[in-house]
Amino acid sequence: MLLQLLLTLTLCSTFSLAHSHYNWSPSSSSTAAAAAAHPSEWRPGRATYYAPADPRDVVGGACGYGDLERSGYGKSTAGLSTVLFEKGQICGACFEVRCVEELRWCIPGTSIIVTATNFCAPNYGFEPDGGGHCNPPNAHFVLPIEAFEKIAIWKASNMPVQYRRIKCRKEGGVRFTINGAGIFLSVLISNVAGTGDIVAAKVKGSRTGWLPMGRIWGQNWHISADLKNQPLAFEITSSDGVTLTSYNVAPKIWNFGQTFQASVAVDDSLQQMDSMFRR
Repeated sequence: MLLQLLLTLTLCSTFSLAHSHYNWSPSSSSTAAAAAAHPSEWRPGRATYYAPADPRDVVGGACGYGDLERSGYGKSTAGLSTVLFEKGQICGACFEVRCVEELRWCIPGTSIIVTATNFCAPNYGFEPDGGGHCNPPNAHFVLPIEAFEKIAIWKASNMPVQYRRIKCRKEGGVRFTINGAGIFLSVLISNVAGTGDIVAAKVKGSRTGWLPMGRIWGQNWHISADLKNQPLAFEITSSDGVTLTSYNVAPKIWNFGQTFQASVAVDDSLQQMDSMFRR
């Protein structure tokens, strides 16, 4: 017990040195938060791929992440069909996908982990089982060919797969990219660990209280407020009810077009604490 107490005090003093620090609090119901820490059940779906030259690699798709390489998502991404996309709320969530059934095309014993970054629009000129891959009720993933070829041979094309929602593990802290003009503030929230998706966001200047933001699209959030010449703090809530508060994210003198990263991701800090107590 004494050793655990000393480790806890040491850990708390270390985190207090971070330039941008967090308050982490689960919702009143711990059930959802606990469930998010464990993978969901495997579900049936299908997956196709797109070529390396496809412009989706550059623009980042319907979630608004921009250049996926520069944003840190790389080729471990996916466009989701209507039933999975949830009108953009799912952006940032992570899935594990594996090839099944087609043994001649599947690479045995493999799976990939991808982040939801795009939307695969339905094509109602075709039936769901006759070319409308992303039409309801299909659960469909559109993958970069680099990701697809880790679980199946490219000749497979439209492959039966199994997928499950898993906890996201990200390097570094949550990123906040500030855009807009005048009093219009638009913030792209990315690199979120845990459930990965955001259902609510707030911003606070040094001369304001907490101001709720509205979702524009994907994980782009906005507000109309004069927040120039004020250091900014952000509060985000994920789909499992966990709220993460990041103080001193942007300094007093910030500009549109800049990206700021909170110093320590809550997911990393919890992992560190768990590993220390297990020693």
